[in-house]
Amino acid sequence: MRSLGYAPVVFSSVDEFLTTPRVASSACVIADVTMRGASGTTLALALKERGEPLPVILVTANDSDEVRAEARRCGASAYFRKPVDDQALVDAIEWALSAQRPGPATPANPAFRAK
Repeated sequence: MRSLGYAPVVFSSVDEFLTTPRVASSACVIADVTMRGASGTTLALALKERGEPLPVILVTANDSDEVRAEARRCGASAYFRKPVDDQALVDAIEWALSAQRPGPATPANPAFRAK
């Protein structure tokens, strides 16, 4: 991510992320669906409930119809099964960040598919 000009910040848990003040004006979250403690979908829902418009990209090693449906319900910007194609992830990040920038309306999100 750094080689692409991004400044990634890593958190040890959903709780740590939710209690850390955010200073970036343009950011997205990449989270695993299955984590110790709260899940990536729980994180996406918490952000939605707080009114924080951060896009959330979910990844999982346990792809299923149910997990994909939950990712849609929580409003994930993109969803990938592991291993994630590097370029597809970069494209999803770019799409998520561009959706935050002012400008013309963007087309329907092409990134929401299992890769």
